[in-house]
Amino acid sequence: MNAPRSAPARSAGRPPSMRGNFSNWSNRHRKWLFAAPAMIFVGVLIVFPLAWTLYLSLTDSQGSVRAATEFIGLQNYLTVLSDTERFWPAVGRTLSFTGVALVCEVVLGMGIALLLWRPFRGEKWVRVAILLPLVATPVAVGMMWRLIFDPNIGFANQLLGMIGIPAQPWLSGQDTALGTTIFMDVWQWTPMVVLILLAGLTSLSDEPDEAARVDGASAFQRFFYITLPLMMPTVIVAILLRGIDALKTFDILYATKGKGGGSFHEVETLNVYAYGLSFDYNQYGLSSAVLILFFMIIIGTMWLLTMRKKAVSK
Repeated sequence: MNAPRSAPARSAGRPPSMRGNFSNWSNRHRKWLFAAPAMIFVGVLIVFPLAWTLYLSLTDSQGSVRAATEFIGLQNYLTVLSDTERFWPAVGRTLSFTGVALVCEVVLGMGIALLLWRPFRGEKWVRVAILLPLVATPVAVGMMWRLIFDPNIGFANQLLGMIGIPAQPWLSGQDTALGTTIFMDVWQWTPMVVLILLAGLTSLSDEPDEAARVDGASAFQRFFYITLPLMMPTVIVAILLRGIDALKTFDILYATKGKGGGSFHEVETLNVYAYGLSFDYNQYGLSSAVLILFFMIIIGTMWLLTMRKKAVSK
């Protein structure tokens, strides 16, 4: 009987097939292939609105988005940058609001995080109480504080009257409105900073602090020379996340002061200014120019904080 024929052996020098090449390539880059659909989707969501806003900023679009537009180049940017009555004061308020709120939130957040760092009786209930402001929406928070700071029936002035302090205008005053809205922002968003800093504190090793304690270092010395330097990368992350969000604050300002940031634009930031140009005056070209400039400010701030974080992490 004839022996069964065996399958012909593959030639050792035969080049791999196209399917084999693709299989090897996809295996090496599988982490990017799995993430590609989500990255493309997010990219489209970001790139298209940004590109459309950039296009509108270079036209004289106004009145209606369907109206015929004419390309005018950088004229909108020149108009906005020369506006010393609304644009530049709005820039100043945006930076003031962000800077003051951020400093208060980081300082208070660090203090509260240090208090919650060590376990104590009733710790869970205290953490729940601190996180309650994060549950409410900014609009609801704004309306709540608007009632509390009402100059006639608000609880804040009633409390001041009990201790002999004259009533304050709060949100209705030109000099006090911005500070009052900063207080609202600090009240709502300090818990977020607490969460970030508390996560960083719990990840620290106890050995450096214990060694300094044995050497006789005081609590302030241990904090400023050991805990704070070790926490700086986490602090910068908290500043980055909260700072970018504070720059974009809109809802709590609009809920408390309405159009234009008040009758005298006392809390008009860049977001409120751009919103008014779009939906109050239908100046879409000018509004788009403001938003592009605002976007550049945010990108610049992110870049500076990221570079600072890299320098601290080295």
